Amino acid sequence: MPHFLISKEEIKEDKIELIDKETIDHLLKSLRVKKGEKVKFIDKDENVYLTEIIETGKNKLISKIITREKSIRKLNFELDAAISVLKPDAMHLAIQNAVQAGAKKIYTVYSDNAAVKYDSILNKKEKWQKIGMEAFKQCERADIPEIYDVIKFDEIFKNYKKENIIVFAEKYAKEDVKEIFDTINKKERILAVFGPEGGFSEKEFDYFKSKNIKLATLGNLILKAPNAITAGLFGIITNYDNKR
Repeated sequence: MPHFLISKEEIKEDKIELIDKETIDHLLKSLRVKKGEKVKFIDKDENVYLTEIIETGKNKLISKIITREKSIRKLNFELDAAISVLKPDAMHLAIQNAVQAGAKKIYTVYSDNAAVKYDSILNKKEKWQKIGMEAFKQCERADIPEIYDVIKFDEIFKNYKKENIIVFAEKYAKEDVKEIFDTINKKERILAVFGPEGGFSEKEFDYFKSKNIKLATLGNLILKAPNAITAGLFGIITNYDNKR
């Protein structure tokens, strides 16, 4: 069951009275919920409310709180992702996959081999954030993901320790995530970096080498970019839990 983000102002003792028109319209017009049906909500403090609808009307939806509990649907460490921009459909899927895999901050980068024109990906943050929020609802994430507008690698990398940056690449990588994890500082945020459909350029590989950033392989198979994101992030999650 998907959940919907609510503000503190919408919580009235044992009831939730929605004031966000977009959420009300989605529930009433798209999902066609009715009195007596159950709906989940979550607030910014990661409290989840299972509710039963008791009143609906034009631009109105009130539900009674049945249970209230802290959500457990989040990672036990900070994992972020830098995604090279892709063609629209692939980019949307990449963002969805990153959110579902638990990435907290999702940066977008315009790589040398990007298959889209630079002008076409400007000012997309709002749209990408909306796609991320839809995935947040569907997978019942506890923490709200944040998607950033296009930014350069230098601006991203300065916020992370180099040993906690993992670049997933289709060539030159000799180590898998398990081997790289021996050098990870688990008290710090981890950044996973993914290339475009055509892979990183030689110039970008030289840049990673100059920064002494390790490259990770996902094995012998070549994955589509959105699938590589899922595989890479879950590889990190698995090894983080195993290395604790």
